[in-house]
Amino acid sequence: MTSDQNASAPLPFHPLQWWKKQVLPTLADLRLAIILLLAIALFSISGTVIEQGQSLEFYQTNYPEDPALFGFLSWKVLLTIGLDHVYSTWWFLALLVWFGSSLTACTFTRQLPTLKAANRWSYYKTPKQFQNLALSTQLNQGSNDRLEPILKQYGYRVFREGDMLYARKGIIGRIGPIVVHASMLIILAGSILGSMTGFIAQEIIPSGDTFQIKNIIEAGPFAQSQVPKDWSVRVNRFWIDYSPEGRIEQFYSDLSVLDNQGEEVKREEIHVNQPLRYRGVTLYQADWAIASVKVRLNNSPIFKIPMAQLPIQTEGRIWGTWIPTNPDMSEGVALVTKDLQGTLVVYDNQGQLIGTVRQGMDIEVNGVTLKVLEVIGSTGLQIKSDPGIPVVYTGFGLLMIAVVMSYFSHSQIWALQSGDNFYVGGKTNRAQVTFEQEVLKILDQVQEDTPSPGELPTLT
Repeated sequence: MTSDQNASAPLPFHPLQWWKKQVLPTLADLRLAIILLLAIALFSISGTVIEQGQSLEFYQTNYPEDPALFGFLSWKVLLTIGLDHVYSTWWFLALLVWFGSSLTACTFTRQLPTLKAANRWSYYKTPKQFQNLALSTQLNQGSNDRLEPILKQYGYRVFREGDMLYARKGIIGRIGPIVVHASMLIILAGSILGSMTGFIAQEIIPSGDTFQIKNIIEAGPFAQSQVPKDWSVRVNRFWIDYSPEGRIEQFYSDLSVLDNQGEEVKREEIHVNQPLRYRGVTLYQADWAIASVKVRLNNSPIFKIPMAQLPIQTEGRIWGTWIPTNPDMSEGVALVTKDLQGTLVVYDNQGQLIGTVRQGMDIEVNGVTLKVLEVIGSTGLQIKSDPGIPVVYTGFGLLMIAVVMSYFSHSQIWALQSGDNFYVGGKTNRAQVTFEQEVLKILDQVQEDTPSPGELPTLT
């Protein structure tokens, strides 16, 4: 093989070198991190504005094709992209992983080398080196013996070798940015963990019933292990507090957690903003409905008749049911109510108003006595499990600590005794004015006890 052939031969591909020279610098680029952060923020906003996890009919009604929102956002586009469940889509999780990779690359290529450089130090051996500092001065008197204890009083860690001195403080300020990156990575990891393993369920359960969580409306690909199978929940009682004007003030559920043997392991009364938590699952009081009504006709056994929500055009909700008053079901009455205060409106087969009846009272209809014994309500529970929440909270706690750490200035001071001259200089990464005032105070104290006081030093 000739020398020309050697020169034209392609160089072998080294994956490690390609990773270090091409991939890491690209990932660590600040502009890329900003773009990714803005994209995550934009899609997070869309996930807040656009209702998540609703039915197909909901999106078809609220996001029609003509006219489409902003001219393009119809229900088809919304469902195709996944904007109905933004936080669990593959592309949103990919953005989080990409942003986390960028933070990791920046940590290893920039922050850690900066910390290592801050830990490495060297003495200034010649007066010329002090000219390169933004803050330096030359004294006709002074010594390292006098300077060292003063620096220690100001919190500096001092190193000496012969006529040379080096002091520093605030190294924690260099660690702060690294902890910021680490805390953000923990938050991202917690978010991904919650999206992959968490679930959201909804249940409407009548008072007195026991249920297991089954109505899952949103779940991550690995959420099955989080759905409880060895315990259930009993709704002991559901009730609503009304104001004197008839407005709902609060609704409550008395819940019991039962093990496989039906034994109660936890009992708690919940209401809005006061959920029940058990083994990583949280049950929130979210809604209510009317499940059924208990009635008796003359001296008949007690009947428990289901009630259904009726479609109405006006604001509010009403529930109704039909009760036969003849054995052949040829005649009957309709009972309608709007709340759990116990008042029901009675209509005949032709829709004519017969009267009203309260819970515990009776009314004559079609030749029989109809007694309303109880109106039974249903509690609407929203049930969530998010294993990533403790991780996210840990990340935010660490982030707050890291922000405080980052406010510490990393300050360095050098000194050199050269003949009759004493050189002092320093630098800091922030709070330049405060650092300059501190150095002036230190130099002033250095000269206080000198045999021949001179003029105050001038910093250059």
